[in-house]
Amino acid sequence: MILPPEAWMDLRRFRPLREAGASWKEIAAEVGCDPRTVKKYINGPPTPPVAPPRIGTQPRKIEHLAPVVDAWLAKDITLRASVIHERLVAEHGFSGSYQRVKLYVAEARPRIAAELGLPGPLSGLHRRFEVTPGAQAQVDWGTESRSIARAVGVRYVYSFHMTLSYSRDPFCCFTTSLDLGTFFGCHARAFQHFGGVPGSLVYDRTKTVVRRHVAPGRAGPIHPEAAAFAEHYGFAIDVLAARRPKGKGRVERQVLIVREHVLAGRQFDSLDGLDAAFGEWLPIRRAQTHRTHGQVIAVRAQADRAALGPLPATPYRVCDRFLRRVGKDCLVSFESSRYSIPAEHVIAGMTVELRVGPDTVAIHATGPNPRLLAEHRRARHRGDDQIDPAHWDGLPDGHTRAVTFTAPDPAVAEPPGAQRLEPVPMLGDRPGISIAVARRDPRVYDQAAGLAGTIGGAA
Repeated sequence: MILPPEAWMDLRRFRPLREAGASWKEIAAEVGCDPRTVKKYINGPPTPPVAPPRIGTQPRKIEHLAPVVDAWLAKDITLRASVIHERLVAEHGFSGSYQRVKLYVAEARPRIAAELGLPGPLSGLHRRFEVTPGAQAQVDWGTESRSIARAVGVRYVYSFHMTLSYSRDPFCCFTTSLDLGTFFGCHARAFQHFGGVPGSLVYDRTKTVVRRHVAPGRAGPIHPEAAAFAEHYGFAIDVLAARRPKGKGRVERQVLIVREHVLAGRQFDSLDGLDAAFGEWLPIRRAQTHRTHGQVIAVRAQADRAALGPLPATPYRVCDRFLRRVGKDCLVSFESSRYSIPAEHVIAGMTVELRVGPDTVAIHATGPNPRLLAEHRRARHRGDDQIDPAHWDGLPDGHTRAVTFTAPDPAVAEPPGAQRLEPVPMLGDRPGISIAVARRDPRVYDQAAGLAGTIGGAA
């Protein structure tokens, strides 16, 4: 009989009574055990009894297929246990459960990786860091539910988050786009909200910050607009390694908190409503005591905000650049919406540059004279065309077109200033040129063909 840890501890309390002269039977009567059990555990080691391990005592169903699994892992160390189980069932008739395969793979994978000389990452562990006030903020996007997007009337709704790392003071706003102009426009709003600029911003490898991906260990090229924006506002760009979300866990957690406390169970009909809901909830969040640093967020944020860098005198206008061809209708297409250009400045097929900001689309000529051709409000929905009718001034508008159901009257005088056309002299010498051609009503031909009464009139 192996006593549970609680019963063993209760039995060990009678050691002083035994040393005082009590018999084993007297102690056994007190605890309700056999005297031999009392003697065994009071005189035994001062550690709770543990049952002997059963590992290796029973044969495993996967034992005869272990060399097969090891060979598969040696070819691809990242092969998933679910895939191995599927192949074992299909190719070897394995009748065991997925759990048996999963346990074996968890034991075999590090062993085979060591045999192959592969680096063994410290899985599930990360280095903890702390920062000084104003030194860092973390940035992240969130993609919200399709039900919110449908209620707002757009395809997607995204949430932009920036969190000060020292105090966890949050900022959030909602957008319908992830492009460059919108991304850094949200930065400017966050800086205005905090009243300053952090020393550095932590990003994942988003395409609005990193121009292209590179091999691990190599420096990633920063997007020129991101570098210019950071230089203007005076912060450093800190890009995480791939697949390392723990490096900005403070803002990752904030994304979930906003969904749970601001969006869950509510209905919204506009982006302004979403922003207003976050603004109403923010004082509640800032009044809470954070479980990590143990202080009220608003109190700790006072030191955080006081250490932020100053805002520049003028904002930096970030724009994404695209090349488009001008159509014959003096329009260019962007994001499934069309934008007009003055007709006197373009020709069909020419290339123009679109400089797209969060709220505007500016169209510039390319080449040696890159002047501004037109500027429009940015369309918020697909098919929301931004066309200025004045841009078509000077083009034919069809006001001279006219139709009639009667033959022209020869008695009608020609308009003033009209030039009478004369026959070409060399055509007057051709045979038959002087033969008069009779003018007949078209219905005469219908009657001759026997079609009268079926096409356009009665017999």
